[in-house]
Amino acid sequence: MSIYLDHNATTPPWPPALDAMREAAETLWANPASVHRPGQRARAMLERARRAVETLTGLPARDVVLTSGGTEANNIALHAPFAPGEPAPGALVTSRIEHPSVVQAAEALAQRGVPVVWVEPTPDGRITAAAVETAVKGPVALLSVQAVGHETGTVQPIAELRALADRWNAWLHVDAVQALGRMPPATWAGADMVTVAAHKLRGPKGIGALAVRAGLKVRPVLRGGGQERGLRPGTQDAALAAGFAVAAERAADGGAERYRVLAARRDRLEAGLLQLAEGRGIAVEVNGPRGEGRAPHVTNLSFAGWRGPELCASLDLEGVAVSSGSACSAGTAEPSSVITAMLGRDRAVSAVRISLGETTTEADVSGTLEAFARVLVR
Repeated sequence: MSIYLDHNATTPPWPPALDAMREAAETLWANPASVHRPGQRARAMLERARRAVETLTGLPARDVVLTSGGTEANNIALHAPFAPGEPAPGALVTSRIEHPSVVQAAEALAQRGVPVVWVEPTPDGRITAAAVETAVKGPVALLSVQAVGHETGTVQPIAELRALADRWNAWLHVDAVQALGRMPPATWAGADMVTVAAHKLRGPKGIGALAVRAGLKVRPVLRGGGQERGLRPGTQDAALAAGFAVAAERAADGGAERYRVLAARRDRLEAGLLQLAEGRGIAVEVNGPRGEGRAPHVTNLSFAGWRGPELCASLDLEGVAVSSGSACSAGTAEPSSVITAMLGRDRAVSAVRISLGETTTEADVSGTLEAFARVLVR
């Protein structure tokens, strides 16, 4: 048995995206920066990827910066208002429940002297406008928040945060990696900058984008070339762009509907796990909101008496792939910083994230419940 329920870490590539990559690798291998025809054919594929991101995010293709993935896009976004050697125009406002590429970039900016305001989340993982207003004591340059939490699926109130950003004349960056192709556009609407990662859309790893509102000036984090209008130097790969384009086009065409139907499977799985654990005398809690307010494909549960990584390893031996936190934090001894910030260390130590995807079937749900039943008696 092999059941994959870690779609928030990465998604299985869509076969037509792989086909497009193979064809591009054979025919579009020239340097996209070259002025000759082979180079310009490769460049045309980069522009197709940009147009696909425009359709997906609603931000203009000419202001889409292709990156190596969501992590690089988040770093560019967070550094955008803060020029090295110049006084910060205001604070960076974010939280400890963001992706590590936001949290660690914010910590680095703080070391450089940029004022960083850390907003406390609610126990169900929301960054409310009221909490932001309470935390902020002065001018704000940038507000950075995920559209959908990568560990709990919590949906953030982006429209309310947009209103605050407008009041403060601040930029709003939305890390929409876990929302694009899974949630309606209203989930990230109003953002000045939107982060995209191709491999969360059934595209390839190694490519993503930062989509930017027209007229907004961002600064490069890296130096050394004029690619991407000087904002992201380095030779682009048309093969990766081909896979990205095809996956993003598909995500924009019915992606939210394909994920919406997963809610019933997620709910069945979650209810079954609660019943299993309680029937065996194991205290279990759902981390994050129940019902409304979360993405349809994610559940995060803490099983008292278990360590999350050990439970994940036991399930892996049963053929079920889940995770105990962000893949970008894997290998560390510390429990999930997201669940810790929401609910404390004890809940974080025993947390397991289960994320469904387009390939998840009813049989997968049944098989997962059977695997948990075998493991939880140990």
